Amino acid sequence: MEDLGLRQLNRFEGRPLEAKRKRRKWFLLSGSFVVGLFFLIYFFGLPSAPPPPPASTPPASQAAPLHTIEGDVKERSTLFQSLSEKHIPLRWIDLITSKLKPYVNFKKIKGGTYHFITDMKGELVKFIYEASPTEIYEIEKDSEGYVAQKKRVLLESHPVKVVGEIHSSLFEAMEAAGEQDPLTIAFAEILAWEVDFYKDVRGGDRFKVVVEKIYKGDQFIQYGTIHAVEYQRGERVIRGIRYKDAYYNEKGISLRKAFLKVPLRFNRISSKFSLARKHPILGGTRPHLGVDYAAPPGTPIWAVADGTVTSCGWNNGFGNQVTLRHMNGYMTYYGHLSGFGSGIRKGTRVRQKQVIGYVGSTGLSTGPHLDYRLAKDGQFRNPLKEVFPTGLPIETGEMETFHKTRDEMSGWLQGDSSDPLSQGTLGLNR
Repeated sequence: MEDLGLRQLNRFEGRPLEAKRKRRKWFLLSGSFVVGLFFLIYFFGLPSAPPPPPASTPPASQAAPLHTIEGDVKERSTLFQSLSEKHIPLRWIDLITSKLKPYVNFKKIKGGTYHFITDMKGELVKFIYEASPTEIYEIEKDSEGYVAQKKRVLLESHPVKVVGEIHSSLFEAMEAAGEQDPLTIAFAEILAWEVDFYKDVRGGDRFKVVVEKIYKGDQFIQYGTIHAVEYQRGERVIRGIRYKDAYYNEKGISLRKAFLKVPLRFNRISSKFSLARKHPILGGTRPHLGVDYAAPPGTPIWAVADGTVTSCGWNNGFGNQVTLRHMNGYMTYYGHLSGFGSGIRKGTRVRQKQVIGYVGSTGLSTGPHLDYRLAKDGQFRNPLKEVFPTGLPIETGEMETFHKTRDEMSGWLQGDSSDPLSQGTLGLNR
C-alpha cells in the first residue's frame, strides 16, 4: 500500500513540471512567430521609403561673352592699316603682325578677311586671318602665351565630265556648261597644237573635258588635273589623254608639237593675215604678212618654239621687237612690245612658252596688240595655216600602260554619265 501511495504521489507531483515545460515551449514558438511576422511585414508589407534625392549638381557655368570685330584687307591696303581702321589697339596689332610674320609675307598680301575676338575686358582671345579659302591662320592663347599656326584645310577632289556645244565662242560655251574661264584657257592650251581657237571654231562644235574639281565642303575652290579632252567638229574628233604629265592622242603621239599655233593665251584676233590690208596709220593698201593679236597691255608673249634670239630692240614701225631663229629654217617676229622678258637679249637661247616680251603699242600702232610673223627660208608664211611637224610618240615600253589609261578615259568620254564611279572609272587620283 505504501508503495502504491508513493507512486501515485510522484505521478501527481510531476504534472506541474511538465506543464511548465509546455508553457515555455509555447512562449518560444509564439515569440519566434511574432519575430518572423515582424520581419516579413517589414521587408515585404510596408511601402518602401522613397530614395533620397540626388545631390544637387551646380548648373554649368555659362561661357563668358565675347566681342568680335570682322574686317577685310582691301586691294592696295595692308593688314596693319585695316586693323588700325577698325580701332584695334596698337599693342594687339603689333602682337598679331609679329606672330604671323613667320607664316605670312605681308608685302604680297592681296586681300583676305579676319576675325578679331576679345573678351569683355578687351583681352585678345583669338585672331583668325583668312588669306584665301585654303590659307587660314589662327592666333590663340595657351599656357605659354599667344601662339600662331596655319590651319589645315580639308579639301576634296571630285572628277567630273564637262560637256558643251559652241554657238558663238568657246568661252561662252564653257560658261553655259557652268564652268569658269580658267578651265576654258587650260582646255585651249592642251589642244593649242591641234585646234586654232581663233579661226577653227564653228557653231555646232562640241567639246568634253574630264577634270578634277576641288572643293572645300560645298565651296568650289579651283580646277585640278585635266585627265582627258575631246573636241568634235562634224566627223572629226580630236582627243587628248593625260599620261605622265603630258597629253597624247589615241595613237600615243604627243599633242605637243615643235611650234605653237599662237604666241599668246587664247584671246581674240584683231587682224588676220592679209596681202592686201589698209594700213591703219600710213593709209593705202599694204601687205600685212602676219597676224595681230589684240590683248591688254602687259600680256605676256611666248616663244612659239625653242630657238635663239637674233635681235632684241627698236625696229622702226614695229617698235620694240624680238626676232627668234628656230630649227628647219623658221624665223618668228614679235612686234609693238611694251617691254622684253627677263634675260632676253641677242644670242639668248629660249624655250617654247618662255616669256620673251609683253604686249604694247610701240612703233606704228593704234592700240595695244602683238604683231606676230612667221617666215621659213626667208619667205613669210601664214602662221594660221602653217603645218608643223608632229609630236613624239610614247616609248614602246610604255604603250601597254598608256592603252589602259586611254581605254579608261575614252570609255568615260563616250559614256552618258558624268559620274566616273557609275561607269567603273576608278583610276583617277582622288
